[in-house]
Amino acid sequence: MSVHTLAVRCRNIVKVYETGGQKVTALDGIDLDIATGELMMLVGPSGCGKTTLISVIAGILDQDEGSCEVFGKDLAAMSDQKKLAFRASHIGFVFQAFNLLPSLTATENVSVPLLINGVKRVEAERRANSILEEVGLGDRTTSLPAQLSGGQQQRVAIARALIHDPGLIVCDEPTSALDHETGHTIMQLLKSTVLQANRALVIVTHDSRIFDFADRTAKMDDGRILKIM
Repeated sequence: MSVHTLAVRCRNIVKVYETGGQKVTALDGIDLDIATGELMMLVGPSGCGKTTLISVIAGILDQDEGSCEVFGKDLAAMSDQKKLAFRASHIGFVFQAFNLLPSLTATENVSVPLLINGVKRVEAERRANSILEEVGLGDRTTSLPAQLSGGQQQRVAIARALIHDPGLIVCDEPTSALDHETGHTIMQLLKSTVLQANRALVIVTHDSRIFDFADRTAKMDDGRILKIM
Protein backbone atom coordinates (compact mmCIF):
# COMPACT_ATOMS: atom_id res chain seq x y z
CA MET A 1 0.00 0.00 0.00
CA SER A 2 3.04 2.29 0.17
CA VAL A 3 2.41 3.86 -3.26
CA HIS A 4 -1.13 4.76 -2.28
CA THR A 5 -2.28 7.75 -0.26
CA LEU A 6 -4.95 7.85 2.42
CA ALA A 7 -8.24 8.92 0.85
CA VAL A 8 -10.48 8.63 3.94
CA ARG A 9 -9.59 8.74 7.63
CA CYS A 10 -12.46 8.36 10.10
CA ARG A 11 -11.85 8.47 13.84
CA ASN A 12 -14.48 7.84 16.53
CA ILE A 13 -17.40 8.89 14.30
CA VAL A 14 -20.66 9.21 16.24
CA LYS A 15 -24.00 10.16 14.67
CA VAL A 16 -27.24 10.29 16.67
CA TYR A 17 -30.73 10.84 15.24
CA GLU A 18 -33.74 11.94 17.23
CA THR A 19 -37.03 10.36 16.13
CA GLY A 20 -40.27 10.62 18.05
CA GLY A 21 -38.49 12.01 21.11
CA GLN A 22 -36.09 9.05 21.20
CA LYS A 23 -32.39 9.15 20.39
CA VAL A 24 -31.07 6.52 18.00
CA THR A 25 -27.31 6.05 17.64
CA ALA A 26 -26.69 5.39 13.95
CA LEU A 27 -22.89 5.44 14.20
CA ASP A 28 -21.16 4.49 17.44
CA GLY A 29 -17.42 5.22 17.39
CA ILE A 30 -16.43 4.31 13.83
CA ASP A 31 -12.73 4.11 12.91
CA LEU A 32 -11.96 3.50 9.23
CA ASP A 33 -9.11 4.15 6.80
CA ILE A 34 -9.52 3.81 3.03
CA ALA A 35 -6.57 4.15 0.65
CA THR A 36 -6.51 5.21 -2.98
CA GLY A 37 -6.42 2.23 -5.30
CA GLU A 38 -8.77 0.37 -2.97
CA LEU A 39 -12.33 -0.88 -3.29
CA MET A 40 -13.84 -1.03 0.21
CA MET A 41 -17.26 -2.63 0.74
CA LEU A 42 -19.51 -1.94 3.72
CA VAL A 43 -21.84 -4.84 4.45
CA GLY A 44 -24.35 -5.66 7.17
CA PRO A 45 -28.08 -5.72 7.90
CA SER A 46 -30.45 -2.89 6.99
CA GLY A 47 -30.37 -0.10 9.55
CA CYS A 48 -26.85 -0.88 10.80
CA GLY A 49 -25.44 2.53 9.78
CA LYS A 50 -23.86 1.83 6.38
CA THR A 51 -25.64 4.59 4.46
CA THR A 52 -25.18 7.05 7.33
CA LEU A 53 -21.43 6.33 7.28
CA ILE A 54 -21.01 6.91 3.55
CA SER A 55 -23.12 10.08 3.86
CA VAL A 56 -20.67 11.37 6.48
CA ILE A 57 -17.68 10.35 4.33
CA ALA A 58 -19.18 12.14 1.30
CA GLY A 59 -19.92 15.31 3.30
CA ILE A 60 -23.70 14.97 2.92
CA LEU A 61 -24.13 14.56 6.70
CA ASP A 62 -22.05 16.03 9.53
CA GLN A 63 -21.10 13.70 12.36
CA ASP A 64 -21.90 14.63 15.98
CA GLU A 65 -18.52 13.51 17.32
CA GLY A 66 -15.18 12.45 15.90
CA SER A 67 -13.41 13.46 12.71
CA CYS A 68 -13.65 12.40 9.07
CA GLU A 69 -10.97 13.59 6.67
CA VAL A 70 -11.14 13.13 2.90
CA PHE A 71 -7.76 13.67 1.23
CA GLY A 72 -6.64 15.42 4.42
CA LYS A 73 -9.59 17.81 4.57
CA ASP A 74 -12.17 17.83 7.37
CA LEU A 75 -15.47 18.37 5.54
CA ALA A 76 -17.45 19.06 8.73
CA ALA A 77 -15.19 22.04 9.45
CA MET A 78 -15.91 23.64 6.03
CA SER A 79 -18.57 26.19 5.22
CA ASP A 80 -21.45 24.87 3.11
CA GLN A 81 -20.06 26.65 0.06
CA LYS A 82 -16.54 25.23 0.47
CA LYS A 83 -17.92 21.78 1.16
CA LEU A 84 -20.01 21.91 -2.02
CA ALA A 85 -16.98 22.99 -4.05
CA PHE A 86 -14.81 20.24 -2.52
CA ARG A 87 -17.39 17.57 -3.24
CA ALA A 88 -17.83 18.86 -6.80
CA SER A 89 -14.09 18.41 -7.40
CA HIS A 90 -13.21 15.32 -5.37
CA ILE A 91 -16.23 13.10 -4.68
CA GLY A 92 -18.63 11.14 -6.90
CA PHE A 93 -21.78 9.75 -5.25
CA VAL A 94 -24.10 7.07 -6.63
CA PHE A 95 -27.38 7.28 -4.72
CA GLN A 96 -29.58 4.23 -4.23
CA ALA A 97 -32.56 6.26 -5.55
CA PHE A 98 -30.41 7.46 -8.52
CA ASN A 99 -31.46 11.15 -7.99
CA LEU A 100 -31.59 11.83 -11.73
CA LEU A 101 -33.24 15.08 -12.85
CA PRO A 102 -36.46 13.98 -14.61
CA SER A 103 -36.54 16.80 -17.19
CA LEU A 104 -32.97 16.19 -18.39
CA THR A 105 -31.74 13.62 -20.91
CA ALA A 106 -29.16 11.01 -19.96
CA THR A 107 -26.43 13.17 -21.50
CA GLU A 108 -27.60 16.27 -19.64
CA ASN A 109 -27.84 14.42 -16.31
CA VAL A 110 -24.31 13.07 -16.67
CA SER A 111 -23.01 16.52 -17.69
CA VAL A 112 -24.14 18.22 -14.47
CA PRO A 113 -20.93 17.73 -12.40
CA LEU A 114 -18.82 19.14 -15.25
CA LEU A 115 -21.09 22.15 -15.67
CA ILE A 116 -20.85 22.82 -11.91
CA ASN A 117 -17.07 22.76 -12.31
CA GLY A 118 -17.19 25.33 -15.13
CA VAL A 119 -16.73 23.09 -18.17
CA LYS A 120 -18.43 24.47 -21.30
CA ARG A 121 -21.65 22.70 -22.24
CA VAL A 122 -20.46 21.36 -25.62
CA GLU A 123 -17.37 19.76 -24.03
CA ALA A 124 -19.36 18.51 -21.02
CA GLU A 125 -21.90 16.79 -23.26
CA ARG A 126 -19.18 15.29 -25.46
CA ARG A 127 -17.54 13.74 -22.40
CA ALA A 128 -20.92 12.63 -21.05
CA ASN A 129 -21.72 10.80 -24.28
CA SER A 130 -18.32 9.11 -24.17
CA ILE A 131 -18.81 7.77 -20.64
CA LEU A 132 -22.41 6.72 -21.42
CA GLU A 133 -20.92 4.63 -24.23
CA GLU A 134 -18.57 3.03 -21.66
CA VAL A 135 -21.49 1.99 -19.44
CA GLY A 136 -23.41 0.55 -22.41
CA LEU A 137 -25.86 3.40 -22.97
CA GLY A 138 -24.45 4.95 -26.13
CA ASP A 139 -27.84 4.49 -27.81
CA ARG A 140 -29.84 6.13 -24.97
CA THR A 141 -28.10 9.49 -24.66
CA THR A 142 -31.23 11.51 -25.52
CA SER A 143 -33.60 9.47 -23.33
CA LEU A 144 -35.26 10.99 -20.26
CA PRO A 145 -35.07 9.01 -16.98
CA ALA A 146 -38.75 7.99 -17.32
CA GLN A 147 -37.90 6.33 -20.65
CA LEU A 148 -35.16 4.18 -19.05
CA SER A 149 -35.38 0.98 -17.02
CA GLY A 150 -34.19 0.94 -13.42
CA GLY A 151 -30.94 -0.69 -14.47
CA GLN A 152 -30.36 1.92 -17.19
CA GLN A 153 -31.04 4.74 -14.73
CA GLN A 154 -28.50 3.16 -12.39
CA ARG A 155 -25.89 3.21 -15.15
CA VAL A 156 -26.62 6.89 -15.88
CA ALA A 157 -26.12 7.61 -12.16
CA ILE A 158 -22.79 5.75 -12.19
CA ALA A 159 -21.66 7.63 -15.32
CA ARG A 160 -22.53 10.92 -13.58
CA ALA A 161 -20.43 9.90 -10.54
CA LEU A 162 -17.39 9.14 -12.73
CA ILE A 163 -17.58 12.04 -15.19
CA HIS A 164 -15.61 14.67 -13.21
CA ASP A 165 -12.75 12.26 -12.41
CA PRO A 166 -13.21 12.29 -8.62
CA GLY A 167 -10.59 10.86 -6.27
CA LEU A 168 -13.28 9.22 -4.13
CA ILE A 169 -16.39 7.42 -5.40
CA VAL A 170 -19.12 6.48 -2.94
CA CYS A 171 -21.88 4.08 -4.04
CA ASP A 172 -25.07 3.07 -2.23
CA GLU A 173 -26.24 -0.32 -3.60
CA PRO A 174 -24.90 0.26 -7.15
CA THR A 175 -26.02 -3.13 -8.47
CA SER A 176 -29.37 -3.46 -6.68
CA ALA A 177 -31.41 -2.74 -9.83
CA LEU A 178 -29.20 -4.69 -12.21
CA ASP A 179 -29.28 -8.27 -13.46
CA HIS A 180 -26.29 -10.47 -12.73
CA GLU A 181 -24.44 -9.88 -16.02
CA THR A 182 -24.99 -6.11 -16.06
CA GLY A 183 -24.02 -5.90 -12.39
CA HIS A 184 -20.72 -7.62 -13.09
CA THR A 185 -20.06 -5.35 -16.08
CA ILE A 186 -20.66 -2.25 -13.94
CA MET A 187 -18.44 -3.58 -11.13
CA GLN A 188 -15.65 -4.30 -13.62
CA LEU A 189 -15.97 -0.73 -14.89
CA LEU A 190 -15.91 0.72 -11.36
CA LYS A 191 -12.97 -1.48 -10.32
CA SER A 192 -10.96 -0.59 -13.43
CA THR A 193 -11.52 3.16 -12.92
CA VAL A 194 -10.25 2.84 -9.35
CA LEU A 195 -7.09 1.01 -10.40
CA GLN A 196 -6.35 3.15 -13.46
CA ALA A 197 -6.79 6.51 -11.78
CA ASN A 198 -5.64 5.51 -8.28
CA ARG A 199 -9.03 6.42 -6.83
CA ALA A 200 -10.75 5.09 -3.74
CA LEU A 201 -14.14 3.44 -4.03
CA VAL A 202 -16.56 2.77 -1.15
CA ILE A 203 -19.59 0.59 -1.82
CA VAL A 204 -22.54 -0.17 0.45
CA THR A 205 -24.13 -3.40 -0.72
CA HIS A 206 -26.32 -6.36 0.19
CA ASP A 207 -25.49 -8.00 -3.15
CA SER A 208 -23.39 -11.09 -2.37
CA ARG A 209 -22.81 -11.58 -6.11
CA ILE A 210 -20.29 -8.70 -6.09
CA PHE A 211 -18.47 -9.35 -2.80
CA ASP A 212 -15.46 -10.78 -4.64
CA PHE A 213 -14.73 -7.38 -6.22
CA ALA A 214 -13.77 -5.91 -2.83
CA ASP A 215 -10.17 -5.45 -1.74
CA ARG A 216 -11.41 -5.23 1.84
CA THR A 217 -14.85 -5.63 3.41
CA ALA A 218 -16.02 -3.90 6.60
CA LYS A 219 -18.79 -5.82 8.36
CA MET A 220 -21.13 -3.49 10.26
CA ASP A 221 -23.89 -3.92 12.84
CA ASP A 222 -25.56 -1.57 15.35
CA GLY A 223 -23.55 1.44 14.20
CA ARG A 224 -20.18 -0.26 14.67
CA ILE A 225 -17.61 -1.94 12.46
CA LEU A 226 -17.35 -5.49 13.79
CA LYS A 227 -14.41 -6.53 11.64
CA ILE A 228 -12.56 -5.71 8.43
CA MET A 229 -11.69 -8.62 6.18
